[in-house]
Amino acid sequence: MLFEPCLIVARFFIFGGIMSMLPQNMQSRSDLLPVSPGEISRLQDDAAPFRRREAFSLLASLSPKRRLSLPEAARLLATGDPMVWETAAGMARAVREEVFGRRIVLFAPLYLSNECGNNCLYCGFRKDNREAGRITLSPEHAVREARFLERKGFHRLLLVSGEHPGKTDAGYIADVLRAIYRGTGMRILHVNAAPMPEEELRLLREAGAGVYQVFQETYHPETYRAMHPSGPKADFAWRLTCMDRAMRAGFRDVGIGALLGLYDYRFEVLSVIRHAESLREAYGTFPHTISVPRFKRAFGSPLREAPRPVSDDEFEKIVIVYRLSVPTAGIVVTTREPAALRDRVLDIGASQISAGSKTDPGGYEEGVRRVDSEQFELDDTRPVEEIIRMILGRGYLPSLCTSCYRRNRTGDAFTEMAADGQIRGFCLPNALLTLAEYAVSAGDPRLRDECLAAVREGKEEMEGSILAEAFERMLSRVLAGEKDLYF
Repeated sequence: MLFEPCLIVARFFIFGGIMSMLPQNMQSRSDLLPVSPGEISRLQDDAAPFRRREAFSLLASLSPKRRLSLPEAARLLATGDPMVWETAAGMARAVREEVFGRRIVLFAPLYLSNECGNNCLYCGFRKDNREAGRITLSPEHAVREARFLERKGFHRLLLVSGEHPGKTDAGYIADVLRAIYRGTGMRILHVNAAPMPEEELRLLREAGAGVYQVFQETYHPETYRAMHPSGPKADFAWRLTCMDRAMRAGFRDVGIGALLGLYDYRFEVLSVIRHAESLREAYGTFPHTISVPRFKRAFGSPLREAPRPVSDDEFEKIVIVYRLSVPTAGIVVTTREPAALRDRVLDIGASQISAGSKTDPGGYEEGVRRVDSEQFELDDTRPVEEIIRMILGRGYLPSLCTSCYRRNRTGDAFTEMAADGQIRGFCLPNALLTLAEYAVSAGDPRLRDECLAAVREGKEEMEGSILAEAFERMLSRVLAGEKDLYF
């Protein structure tokens, strides 16, 4: 056995055991935790599979305003009937299109540093990986990476960093945020970084960070302890409560997720949904994004395979359940996943995908893959141009839009507008405007023509809209070379 503590990940445990793993100051304050693992375990144990007719009736009732409840999600996850899942997939697509229309958001991660003080068993950045080539980008180097991605057509980036207290603290990330905004035309920067105190999170927000993203990795405390043997990340409760600190620090949008494959995926999915519900209850907003990362082998990691592997079929079920349970969230599927699977999940509820990604700091500008500096292996290595062509080919609209962050359609305002179907009215024209802007500067004439054909087709959908005339004027200006026009 590669790692002895992995033997424990399949064991259930009593809630008292969970509490003993939390910091002393949290053990008597379990009400502060947004998710109770004991409650999730009991809910999962008690969930009875749906009968087919019962499931069909429930699924037919769902909408952006009538979402799948947590107990209903538990029962659906316990259901094995293929016809039920086929129906659920169709409903997930319908709900996604009712909220966002046909648009699929594109983004790229920009890795700033692989230096880290943690020892996560699944990660190439882990402190004890002596073979890793360590890199921390200066703000100037980060600007060069961002410029490369800007030339590729990206207007939003996700800044990602290892957790090194001396090199990648809030001050460093804030400096990078300011440098990229000053030195490029990037329109919004999101951050995936370590949990921080409120005052440090406030620094990031003031420097212009849009979404603050932290994955719990696993919501199962015993597995969490096994997977994070040392470093700041070993503190389960500190990580689990970081979204609350972010909201108090001024972030209106946050992103959550679990790393699928470390523990029972049903438990993790229900925990993510409950986490999303807790944010809505406390702050009036669901998380802006829910990511669906699956375990991938990493260079220098002792964990060579997932302790609880998640199949492609199960992965698709997870995307469906997230969409039906949290209809207004962006469901994010990254280049960890194989190309064919990423293509398919666009039909069942996914709404955001990365493209042309690199997970080694400095990997874009240099154009050389450095395996010893990667966080994990990528599967879908298609360039952004091919991803755009794929999205168009499946009848969707690639969107490079950043308008909601800049029009204050964020937080609770975004959640309410999305549930009411109002966000979709902005998604279509803004997706078309950014696609037209991309086409104007596209180096591939064939791709440019394909994009412009999609814009013309989408323009017909705008007929009758209250934004139709203004859209016509804006589109003419974009085709003439203007940039960054949006509603």
